Amino acid sequence: MEYLLVKDGARSLGELIWYDIGVGWFPVTAGTRPYDQAYFDRYARQADSDIGRALMRARVRLVDKYYKGVLCDIGIGCGAFIEARGIKTFGYDVCPAGLRWLKQRNLYRDPYGMKFAAMSLWDVLEHIADFPRLLRNVEQWLFISLPIFNGPEHALRSKHFRPDEHIWYFTRHGLNNVMAALGFKLIEYSNMESVLGREDIGSFVYRR
Repeated sequence: MEYLLVKDGARSLGELIWYDIGVGWFPVTAGTRPYDQAYFDRYARQADSDIGRALMRARVRLVDKYYKGVLCDIGIGCGAFIEARGIKTFGYDVCPAGLRWLKQRNLYRDPYGMKFAAMSLWDVLEHIADFPRLLRNVEQWLFISLPIFNGPEHALRSKHFRPDEHIWYFTRHGLNNVMAALGFKLIEYSNMESVLGREDIGSFVYRR
């Protein structure tokens, strides 16, 4: 990932390194420890709510607006998006509970070992240290939601500043810069998740 960033255009705010391209990096050291059964159960509780169900419907609509084929959902939470979209939707996770959920349903796929026409990463990209390696296996469509910040000060005071989980912090322009460098063109930006009540969340559709 470092090759995408301009090292001489960066400043440090404590452990947060903020690059002038509009990207922040934080040295998360917890590894996969936060992603346990309790993590899976928290997502299940959130999904079983009015806003959770509305959120899944909005994500399915956004994907289906552009693409109706086979898709791999990265970081499935509790599997709510896969269940909402249904057929032709598989998944990948590092959480043991998420892996069990996928394998019990024969829905597990390895996105590092095979290519997909489309991937979705709902609240996930910011957790993945080397996400360019993953995105190399996206052939066409990429659907993302994640926190979007005005700058480093906004990131540091945000509820989305999570030193045990979030490695990457983006402005809208910064994310688009990175995606363009990886060969993706922005097709649509939506604030649909913020409209539904999620603070500072942007949704993006990219095509290679």
